This record gives sequence, C-alpha cells and structure tokens, in this order.
Amino acid sequence: MEYFAGLDVSMEETHICVLGREGALIREGKTVTPPKAISVFPAGGPECKGVVFETGRMAPMLFHGLVELGISVQCIESRQAYQALKSLAGHKTDRNDARGLAHLARTGFYKPTHVKSLSAHAVRSLIAARKRLVGQRVTIDNQIRGLVVVFGVRLPRALSPAFKDAALAVSDGVPSLHAALCGLFAAREAILAAVAAIDGDIKKMTRKSKVCQRLMTVPCVGPITALAFAAAIDDPRRFGKSRDVGAFLRLVPQRHQSGEINYTGSISKRGDVKVRTLVYEAANVMLTRYAAPLKLKSWALAIAARSTMRKARVALARRLAIILHAILRDQTDFKAT
Repeated sequence: MEYFAGLDVSMEETHICVLGREGALIREGKTVTPPKAISVFPAGGPECKGVVFETGRMAPMLFHGLVELGISVQCIESRQAYQALKSLAGHKTDRNDARGLAHLARTGFYKPTHVKSLSAHAVRSLIAARKRLVGQRVTIDNQIRGLVVVFGVRLPRALSPAFKDAALAVSDGVPSLHAALCGLFAAREAILAAVAAIDGDIKKMTRKSKVCQRLMTVPCVGPITALAFAAAIDDPRRFGKSRDVGAFLRLVPQRHQSGEINYTGSISKRGDVKVRTLVYEAANVMLTRYAAPLKLKSWALAIAARSTMRKARVALARRLAIILHAILRDQTDFKAT
C-alpha cells in the first residue's frame, strides 16, 4: 500500500499527517522543525511515497535537509496550496493544513515548485542587503534635504561631494541643526562604506564566475544584474523554454477570459520583484543611454513608436530575460546582430 504525508511547517514545530492511498488516516502528530527531527516521524511508520509542504522561510533549509536524509519531498507554492486547503477544511488549523497537504500529495493535485540551492539564497541575501542599505541611504539623504530646505537651501546631487559641504554650511551658527546633520552624516557614511564593501564582494564574485561573465556580455547587464539573475534561475534546465522565464518574472500581460469577456491587462508584478526590477532597469538603460547600434534596441524602439515607451521597456526586459536564460542554458556569449 502507498502512503503520503503532509507537513505544516512553522518556526518552532511542524504538524505531520500520513494518509493511505484511499485517504484513510494512518498517523498524525507534531514535532520540532529541524529536518532530523522531522525525519524521525516518518521512520516510525510506513514508508511514504510522497511528502509535501508549502513554500516559506523555512522551505530551503527543510527541503535540502530532508533530501539529504533520503526523504522524497516536494514543495508547493503557498498561493496554490492556500486555494486548495481552503476548500478541504472549514477551520484553518495546523492540524487541518497538514491533513490537507497530505490529501494533495495523495491525489497529485499540485504543481511542485523549484527550491533554490542554499548558495543561490546566500547570493540573494547579499543583494537584498545591498538594496536595503541603499534604501536607508536614500532615506537619510531625503531627511537631510528636508532639514535644510526650511532655511531656503536646495542641495545638489546626493552622491556629489558638494552635498555634504552645502548642508553643513547651512548649519553654521545653528547648534541644534548642526548636531542633527552630523548624526545623519555619520550614519550615512557608515552605510556608504557598507555598500562599497558589498559592491567589492559582488565584483569579486562576478570576476570568478564564468556564468556571470557570459551574462555580462549582454549590453547594459552589469555585475549585480548578472549575479541576481543567475541566483534566481539557479538551474536553467527547470525551464522547458527560454520564453517561460518571462512568465516566471511576471513580465507577460495578464489574460482574463470568461464567456464574452476577453481582455489582456498589465503585468501581474508577482514573482521575483528584485530580478524583474533589475532586468527592467537594464532595458531602460539600453533604450535611453546605450548609443551603439543594436538590433534589440531598434526592435524595442519600434514598439515604443506604435505604442508607449513603458510597454517597450517591459517588452525589452522580457526579451533580455529570455536571452540571459539562453546564455545560461547554452553556456555561450551574447552575439549582437
């Protein structure tokens, strides 16, 4: 007889439910979340053909830990699991969620999602930290601008050396303002130093990575975009076609059809926001700053001429994502035409 298990995972404990092929309850209980503790529960009963759980913060650690212990486990997209579990139980409890996930494993009514490698998550954490630090720096710059504009001074570009000098010149003779600005600039300099250190690490990583070097042969694709894209794709073989990456990054228009209603909307903006933003920025730079003749740029400008520049950027970002995936899959450099 075949058996299937569902795991409802949380930080402290995990609820486990084991069902038979016909849906009969075999075992259920809970244990602490580390993979070794979870693997003990199935070992105490019949061997499970399939084990499923939802995506979440604990998913990478749990998935790779259970795979190393020889447990056949699949991860389900949380949005898909939510819709299915909502129809299986009247009350949302951890116990009911574990049983619902076991039913999904038994029926096969789910689409497994790819769990990125821990090394890819480490790279993504570095890029996420940089993005947060840059955001904090912008917040401090805006705070400084707000403090000195009261005195009728408009500061120059934030990253220019004159920014700090002009702000401190306003505070001469105003002790309270000077103390506030000195504190903000001290925090700003610490953030700038941290960002510079991360940028140095990113450059070292891209120089050592042949994959990133190939991705950077595409015009307007820099170290951060190349590193983030490679980490997001992780395994290019998980996409059947390169054009599927556009849907993965939600760079394709939404489609709604029901009876006589049939329309195409804007992009859904779900999926990997960081990588989609980086690819979109690369497309924008190609359209506005890249001066060399390029067939890809001409194609996007033709879209802008008959539609809008915004749609041209999205279309070019989607095409860039397709090209970058093809480079990862085929291990070749970009060939401009």
